[in-house]
Amino acid sequence: MVIEEKITELLEEKFKEEEFADCFLIEIKLHKHNKLDIFLDSDSGITFQKCQRISRYLESYLDEEGWLGEKYVLEVSSPGLTRPLKLKRQYKKNIGRKVEVNLHEGKPIAGQLVEVNEEAIVLEKEMTIKEGKKKRKEMVQIPIPFENIKKTVVTISF
Repeated sequence: MVIEEKITELLEEKFKEEEFADCFLIEIKLHKHNKLDIFLDSDSGITFQKCQRISRYLESYLDEEGWLGEKYVLEVSSPGLTRPLKLKRQYKKNIGRKVEVNLHEGKPIAGQLVEVNEEAIVLEKEMTIKEGKKKRKEMVQIPIPFENIKKTVVTISF
């Protein structure tokens, strides 16, 4: 069994504990020189303390089992706002936020994420509608099927 599978199993076990029940794994990356990055999130928001406790939990196994040898670097963190959303669970957590969606075909679409279901997301954005010589602004909802999404990033507004 590869290290990523072992770590996944350990995390699934940890997430059964009440304190970590709303946590979920996003990605595990094993780099050269035994650097292991683990990206986690939580429905209620991942805290530094949760990451720290999960890191210590994993370190105890890494040290005891010697999966990465004596020298390794383990980083447990949230994915941060600049990383693309990967899981539907992340999309649901970000309802109400502004996002930019890059499609497999066509231009990117930016708007407020207002709905997430099994097949698609729905963005709301203001669009200019032409009526003859007049123009008016109107809020429209744009459904985007997950299969058309290349990547989605939460946009930061100041």
